[in-house]
Amino acid sequence: MAELPELMVLSKQMNEELKSKEFKSVDVIQEKCLNMEVDSFKDQITGKTIKKVYNKGKWIFFELTDNYHLLLNLGMGADILYHNSDKNSAEEYQCRFNFTDSSCFTCKFWWFGHVDLVLNNELSDHKSTKDIAISPLDSDFTLDYFKKICTGRAMIKNIILNQKKVGGIGNVYIHDILFKAKLHPKKPANSLESFQIDNLFEVMVENIRYAFDKKGLAYEKDFYGKNGDLTKDYFLVAYKEGEKCPYCGRIIEKIKTGSTSSYICPECQKL
Repeated sequence: MAELPELMVLSKQMNEELKSKEFKSVDVIQEKCLNMEVDSFKDQITGKTIKKVYNKGKWIFFELTDNYHLLLNLGMGADILYHNSDKNSAEEYQCRFNFTDSSCFTCKFWWFGHVDLVLNNELSDHKSTKDIAISPLDSDFTLDYFKKICTGRAMIKNIILNQKKVGGIGNVYIHDILFKAKLHPKKPANSLESFQIDNLFEVMVENIRYAFDKKGLAYEKDFYGKNGDLTKDYFLVAYKEGEKCPYCGRIIEKIKTGSTSSYICPECQKL
C-alpha cells in the first residue's frame, strides 16, 4: 500500500505532467469508485483544466478551474499511470481520464480506491479528507508541533498512524522509524522523555525524506510505471520476523499492536 513517500512522488510527477491540461472525457468501468452518478461526474469534469496537483496525506488533490477539486485515493493499492495517447493506455482500469491533447491517465485500483469530485467550498466538509493532518515533510510539521501531539496514554505507534495527527504514514514505514528511535510501539506517548521525542522526530523526518528521494518502495509504481528503489534490503526490522537484529543480533519478533502487527527487536525496543 502506497504511503507518504510514494504519494509525494506520484503527485509531484502528476503536477509536472498534467498542469494546464484540459479534460476531454472520462471512461468509467466501476461506478462505485465515484462519489456521484457517472453521468454527473462526466458532465461536471469535462472542459475543466488542471491548475495544480498535490498530496494531502494519502490523498492526491487536483485543483481544477471553475472552483472544483478532483480527489484521488489509492485505497489498498493502485496503479495510476500516464499514457501519451488514449489508444495506448492500460487495458485494465476502473477510470480513464482523457485530455484534449490525446494523452490520458488510468486508475487501476487493487481494493477500495476512490475518486471524488467536489466544489472548493465543500472541501472543508469532505468527510474523508477534512481532518487529514500535516505530513512530516511539510514546513509546518515542526518539533514543537510533534511534541504537542505526543500526549495522552495512546501508544506512540497509534499517534503516528493517526491521520488526524500525522498525515501519510502507515504500517509500512512505521516499524523501522520506531526501531531506529529505540522505542517500543506500545510505549505510551505521555511516557516519552523530551530527548526521545526529539530523536523520534528526527528519525521520522529523515526516513520519509530518504524514502522520497529513493522514489519509494520497489513494489509501488510511479506515474510512468517505474518501480521505486527501496527493496526489502532497505528495511532493518520491518517484515523480517525470525531474522537477526542488525544492531544487537537478537531475533526480530512480530507482535500484535491493537489492530495492527509490529516488527520489533525485543532487546533494542524494550517496553
